[in-house]
Amino acid sequence: MKQFFREIFFYLNIIRLSPLLIPFWLTTEKHLIKADVLAWEKALGLLERSFFLQLLFLLQTPKEFRNLYYFRLFKGNFSGRFLSYILKVIYQECPYFFLDNSCNIGAGLFIQHGFSTIIMADIGENCWINQQVTIGYKDKSGRPKIGNNVRITAGAKVIGAIEIGDNVTVGANAVVVKNVPSNCVVVGVPAYIIKKDGVQVKQDL
Repeated sequence: MKQFFREIFFYLNIIRLSPLLIPFWLTTEKHLIKADVLAWEKALGLLERSFFLQLLFLLQTPKEFRNLYYFRLFKGNFSGRFLSYILKVIYQECPYFFLDNSCNIGAGLFIQHGFSTIIMADIGENCWINQQVTIGYKDKSGRPKIGNNVRITAGAKVIGAIEIGDNVTVGANAVVVKNVPSNCVVVGVPAYIIKKDGVQVKQDL
C-alpha cells in the first residue's frame, strides 16, 4: 500500500512539472540535455524510465539539475530561452548552487549535492562536481578551462586563468591555482600531484 501511494505521489508531481517539457521541445540544446539526463541517471543509480519521465524526475528531486536545465535552455535558441524565463518564476532554481550563464559546458555534467557550489569556467564533457566547490576567477586575468572526464570533489577550489587536463581528479579541499596535466590526481593546499598516468608520485604543479 505504501508503494502504491508513493507511485501516485510520483505521478502527481510529474503532472505538476510537465510544463517544463515545453522549452525542451523548442530548444536547440536537446542533445546536451539528453546527455545530462543519462549522466545523472548513471551517477545516481536511478530506476530505468523513459527519457521524459526521467527528465521530469530529475527536475523534481535533485534541484541542482533544474539549474543545469535552465542553463542549457539559456544557451540555446530564443524560443527555449524565453519560455524558461517565464517558467523560472513558477519552478524556481536551486538557490544554493550558482552556474554562470557565460560558461561553456560540454555534455554530461553531473553535480553531486551542489550545496554552496559556484561554477564560472569552461568545462568539457562528462565532468563531476561536488558540494562546496568554487571554480572561477582569481582576478581579471581569466578563469579556469577544464577538460573532459574531470572530477572536482567536495570543498575544492580551482581558481584563475589555468587549465585542467582530461581525466583529472581534484581531491577534497584542494586549492588549484596552476595548470594540471591530463591523467592526474591532485590534492593539498596548494595542490600537488599524487598520481600521474596511474603511477603514485609526489610532484609539484
